[in-house]
Amino acid sequence: MTKVAVVFHSGYGHTMKQAESVAKGANATLISIDAEGNITDAEWETLHQADAIIFGSPTYMGTVTWQFKKFADASSKAWFTQQWRNKIFGGFTNSASMNGDKHSTIHYFITLAMQHSGIWVGTGIMPSNTKAAKRDDVNYIGSFAGAMMQTPSDADVAEVNIGDLETAKLFGENIADVASKFNFAKSR
Repeated sequence: MTKVAVVFHSGYGHTMKQAESVAKGANATLISIDAEGNITDAEWETLHQADAIIFGSPTYMGTVTWQFKKFADASSKAWFTQQWRNKIFGGFTNSASMNGDKHSTIHYFITLAMQHSGIWVGTGIMPSNTKAAKRDDVNYIGSFAGAMMQTPSDADVAEVNIGDLETAKLFGENIADVASKFNFAKSR
């Protein structure tokens, strides 16, 4: 069985909803980085044992939150021994603006995955980019590198866009599918 872990930080709960959708699609274990940027030893072990790791953070000031960055810096222990080598990786983010420089956060995740000698997987979801497209459509934001969500700054957690949540779920399914195929190929 393929093991997937979603490790994320959420400042106000919106990114947590996105993380839950990704985890649902991937049948993954959720690991929430706390307000001080920490996870437990048991959660570190879950990441070490995972076949795929999916990173998540809101985009603040053009990149991940300081809490996620603290987690990433702490992952240098796994980096030093290349413990996460050849794991499947993906990432997702949320910001208040439609663009919000979310791609900077996704690129940060890609760099972190590459530092760990990982294998990056994008969304695998075509964008909704026709005149007939509506905001609630899947991948309306149009990201291939990772799942992106946009939530107005004054929106309640319950008001997260349903199309963005479905995009997150489908992204999780894609990560789990690729990880499963990769594990099958490694076992042959």
